Amino acid sequence: MAYDTFLSQNEVDSLFAEIEGTPTPKTIQEEPVYPDGVRPYDLSSPERIVRKRMQTFELINERFARNLRAVLLSFMRRNADVSVLPIKIQTFSEFERNLPVPSNLNMVKLSPLRGMSLFCFDPTLVFLVIETLFGGQIQQNTRVEGRDFTATEQRIIQRLLTHTLESYAHSWKPVYPIEYRYLRSEMHTKFANITGANEIVVVTPIRIEFGTMGGLLNVCLPYSMIEPLRDLLTQPFQDETEKGIENKWLRQLAGQLPEAEVELVANFTTIETSVAELLDLQEGMVLPIELPAEVTATIENVPVLKAKYGTYNNHYALNVTEHLEVPVFDVPESQPAPVTHVSIDEEIDLDDEDSNVSQTSR
Repeated sequence: MAYDTFLSQNEVDSLFAEIEGTPTPKTIQEEPVYPDGVRPYDLSSPERIVRKRMQTFELINERFARNLRAVLLSFMRRNADVSVLPIKIQTFSEFERNLPVPSNLNMVKLSPLRGMSLFCFDPTLVFLVIETLFGGQIQQNTRVEGRDFTATEQRIIQRLLTHTLESYAHSWKPVYPIEYRYLRSEMHTKFANITGANEIVVVTPIRIEFGTMGGLLNVCLPYSMIEPLRDLLTQPFQDETEKGIENKWLRQLAGQLPEAEVELVANFTTIETSVAELLDLQEGMVLPIELPAEVTATIENVPVLKAKYGTYNNHYALNVTEHLEVPVFDVPESQPAPVTHVSIDEEIDLDDEDSNVSQTSR
């Protein structure tokens, strides 16, 4: 097996140096020092444009991987392990520079999104799929030849691309329905320029493995294509199933809420006093108070109604005079000052509004 299949020449030299015990020179990169504290900033950096994590876009990619796994099983009669690698935000020149040559580059229009997308199958994956479909054995080392694909190979690639695009469009459907339209295929990146070299693209690498062998499918979307959907792709997505469960839970909560028990508190009066006066209180002392004509009833310190107080059928009672429409978030959360609560026995006949009030203060 040739060393250059998996390792670069520098990595091979490092391994030989470790075996022979020869120390290899290591390059220490010193961090730049900025005396004035001002650091340079690249305005063309991709991080400046895409700051938020695209949670919904990641969910679309995960759904695409699941759909593609089922499609490959039906297409190739073989289980495939499909996994989504981290999304890459880079310039188009960086993306095309890292692609192996030759690659299968497919330019696809995703309506109604503007611009063109690129679906790239690396040659290792292409030859692996072709070898499997024609009954060959998956080899550990598949030689990638620098030649054009034959008519038969292109036919297989077109079938694979059709299944891939159907799965990708189906993955977008719950979020933003799209329709794909195949334009053309190329083998070299210089003929597949979907955007400018310095423009930002969003690349989703999909790793497809059959046993121990596999390859990459790269889905490249210009950032200008998905920029109108930026708010939709960055916020958490909730599918229809989860919405149905939430609506059912809300209906159950609304049905059971009227039966919930709450404590209604009517505070008749308070007296502001100091700690010294409170300590001087003795049994038999009289505290003068002024009873209001109406009291405010609260629930969890939230005013809900105003009422008159008295007795009704030999029970203390409140006669509601007004409902207060005060939202909970408008109620100040201030703590009351230290007060002394006084117990009062009221005798008011609510049946007769002009009745006298007899009070006994303690």
